[in-house]
Amino acid sequence: MAPLFGVPDVWRDRGWLLGLLLTGLPVAWRTLRGMLRGEFAADVVAMLAIVGALLLGQPLAGLVVVLMQTGGEALDAYAVARASNAVSALEADAPRTAHRVSDGRVADIDADAIVPGDELLVRPGELVPADGVVIDGASHVDTSRLTGEPVPVRASAGLRVYSGSFNQEGALTMRAERRSQESQYARIVELVRSAQASKSPLQRTADRWAVWFTPLTLAACGAAWMISGEWSRVLAVLVVATPCPLILAAPVAIIGGINRAAKRAIIVRHGGALEGLAKADTAVFDKTGTLTVGKPRVSGIVGVGDVVSLELLGKAAAVEQGSGHLLARVLVAEAESRGAPLVMAADLQETAGHGITGRVGGEAVFVGAPDYVREALLRVAPVAAGVLAEMERDASGLRAYVGTEAGEVARFEFADEMRPELAPMFAELRALGFTGLQLLSGDKRANVQAVADAVGITEYAGELSAQDKVARVAALEKAGHRVLMVGDGTNDAPALSTATVGIALAGHGGGVVAEAADVVLLIDDPSRIPEAVRIGRRALMIARQSIAVGLGLSLVGMGFAAAGMLTPVAGALIQEVIDVAVILNALRAATPGRTS
Repeated sequence: MAPLFGVPDVWRDRGWLLGLLLTGLPVAWRTLRGMLRGEFAADVVAMLAIVGALLLGQPLAGLVVVLMQTGGEALDAYAVARASNAVSALEADAPRTAHRVSDGRVADIDADAIVPGDELLVRPGELVPADGVVIDGASHVDTSRLTGEPVPVRASAGLRVYSGSFNQEGALTMRAERRSQESQYARIVELVRSAQASKSPLQRTADRWAVWFTPLTLAACGAAWMISGEWSRVLAVLVVATPCPLILAAPVAIIGGINRAAKRAIIVRHGGALEGLAKADTAVFDKTGTLTVGKPRVSGIVGVGDVVSLELLGKAAAVEQGSGHLLARVLVAEAESRGAPLVMAADLQETAGHGITGRVGGEAVFVGAPDYVREALLRVAPVAAGVLAEMERDASGLRAYVGTEAGEVARFEFADEMRPELAPMFAELRALGFTGLQLLSGDKRANVQAVADAVGITEYAGELSAQDKVARVAALEKAGHRVLMVGDGTNDAPALSTATVGIALAGHGGGVVAEAADVVLLIDDPSRIPEAVRIGRRALMIARQSIAVGLGLSLVGMGFAAAGMLTPVAGALIQEVIDVAVILNALRAATPGRTS
């Protein structure tokens, strides 16, 4: 027989052998190191086949095994994708500088240099650099990064503020109570770091099957040796038994599921997240921005005798057009939606954190906090000031007032708005077998209860810190539940990292939350969550199906090899045919199906 491509057989065999040495030994060494650490996964049989091919001078059979092994590892690495940068993202967003006030002078310092007792100036548009108490000034502080609540808090002397909050329109002077390293924001960073470090990865599907398949293979090898005493039969069994269905089927199906999810604007960051979606049985939700839209709206307008004219609403909105406050924009939008007459106000004067005054058609109009509007009315319409005081007695929640020098008074009540798609979403989750549904929020318990009642959730808790959420999710995990956590704010990041699988709404939380989560919904629509679960379950079902069929065919081939009816090279080629069949089946995970 002529040499292949004119290359003498001896040189060809040496080339195969050199190739197997260069490619097979690193694979075998990695598997051996794993075994020394107690990791007996699907790679053990492949390692034995590679080593056996080297020892028995069957380099071609060994190279086929190496090709499948390294190909599977590449697919698995692609499925796992990149590691999370949640901690780095949080640290990058932390306050970096502060302005220390001493002897009437302001000096810029590093936030790390803050010590308790320091008097600090926080200018408009800056982050609060440390936990402390406001001692002078008035403004509104956006605490959504810490509490998840979208409505800024009115800040004045005596208010406790926390590092990472955003100062909006007025300058504040505060006294630091903690170092920046001990602040609320720093604790959130540490919570995410510790949660990611302690979170146990899901065991790969392939490794669970390998627990029984590897011993079965070794038993077949022993039987082949005892029957024939031929090491070539043992190698043939190992080559046919090389668990390429294990090594390839799961990654291909997982990648298919990830790609299918991506087409639906659901970004699954790694294969373990897709398995987590498939296995989750308990869902935990944040409230603000997750079950609600995360933006306040006018929920009610109360006037004298509960009657408020469109003209008065228009006057309030006309003045509020000159304010940059969030609630001012909400009030203007409400007036426009109701068709209230809007004109340009004159002589606008805003007191940061309190209210705004202007003239509409020559009439003075005051809009803002109750104390601000009442004090203004005392000067021009004392009777109206008394009416406002009476209206304030039974008021609660977030509210603002309008008063005019003509004596008109009204109260505007604000609330977050429920998402309209929640009822079908929870019905789908229950149909998917989710036995536990919980609502955890930093908002007041009464507000949380109202939302829970509206969506039919019986387990809920309010006024929770980031640490409290982590503790509750960890308790569910410890009790044996697979927890799916859904959130949108920086304060949710630690709990998202703690859960079996964390889902973030990218439309609200931004980069930090997306980095801490395992799954990111690019469309601000939590109703995609059941779809993500269905995609995960279908991908995992196809992976298991592919593995079962592939291993079944491998078992048949092992029988033929043990009987001496297959050579090692022939066994390797048969294994290739099995691999192709397995991969083609696993690719179905990337296509729509009845469960996705």
